[in-house]
Amino acid sequence: MKKTLSDIPFSIIEKAINEDIEAIDYILAHYRNYIIRLSTRVARDENNNEYMCSRLESKLIYSIIKKFKILS
Repeated sequence: MKKTLSDIPFSIIEKAINEDIEAIDYILAHYRNYIIRLSTRVARDENNNEYMCSRLESKLIYSIIKKFKILS
């Protein structure tokens, strides 16, 4: 049986859209294992540091703040 994630509470999503740091951290923690699984390809910057996880987290934060829309 496939393990499923619980839903993120609507109030957390509203706070994250309004740039509440704790709400964004909650969402990042919610998706952390998924992000780690996605970042199996190792990417390195000019200093030879791995950055795929942080890149995916940055894209998630950007999407939360700039693209999430609550439809009534």
